[in-house]
Amino acid sequence: MARLENRVAIVTGAGRGLGRAHALHLAHQGAAVVVNDLGAALDGSGADASAAQQVVAEIEAAGGRAIASGHDVSDWQQAAALIELAVQTFGELHVLVNNAGILRDRTLANMAEAEWDAVLRVHLKGHAAPTRHALAHWRARSKAGAPVAASIIHTSSVAGFCGNFGQANYASAKLAVVALSHTVAMEAGGYGVRSNVVSPSARTRLAMSTPGAGDRLRPPEDAAVFDVLDPANVSPLIGWLAERDCPANSQVFHVIGGRLVVLAIPTIAHVLEHDGRWTPEALDAELPSHLVPPLPLQAFFRQV
Repeated sequence: MARLENRVAIVTGAGRGLGRAHALHLAHQGAAVVVNDLGAALDGSGADASAAQQVVAEIEAAGGRAIASGHDVSDWQQAAALIELAVQTFGELHVLVNNAGILRDRTLANMAEAEWDAVLRVHLKGHAAPTRHALAHWRARSKAGAPVAASIIHTSSVAGFCGNFGQANYASAKLAVVALSHTVAMEAGGYGVRSNVVSPSARTRLAMSTPGAGDRLRPPEDAAVFDVLDPANVSPLIGWLAERDCPANSQVFHVIGGRLVVLAIPTIAHVLEHDGRWTPEALDAELPSHLVPPLPLQAFFRQV
């Protein structure tokens, strides 16, 4: 029996890249999948329903069940309609994979308000809105006495953990996603909902749009060589987190190729005690030697 048999999943931003890989993997494991994608450009403009429909066609050709959705996940009411589509089409919802995203890169000193708002809207509100309506659905089922074993999987980024030049909007949203996930795990765990975060490193439209990415992210010429940046490398973890009896909750993961990193965000580096209120002189004496070296995570992730 497939590991996700009788599970129903929504994957946002599922028309291309990581979302497409996740949708195909979940369907291969037996889940019925709502393939959500506006078909927008990298900056969020425009719409094209064909991307989502093509993924649905691939799933159906392989014998799976899927339906396309063009709902805007950053719109509160359209996000509600997306949840309703899954329930009405397949009878239930068990898994929500929040993956949709855009980029509008610019240094903060040059960033327009609209560029900030658009990225926060898609990456943060676009996670929060579907999550809110999925939680309301699962809470109502739980109150009615129905068993709930649901999973929400959020998408973050190394940019959120370390910052990234020219991506103040994107990095801020991606770290906020971690806080969102931890809060959801606290609030919804009592009625059967788990919430986890996955940070992927993969060859996607967003990644390829960064300067110099064409050379750094090029796939290996030899088809026999493992492609470390294939988006499909991330999807087995997504599938595992989607399983009914998966033990992970309120976790943060990073995946690149065959390397899986379990992160603790934030961690405590030092605890300093003082007799009474700190003074500037006491801070001068005690704190400088305990400061964390700048950006230690960046050095680690450059290795992976």
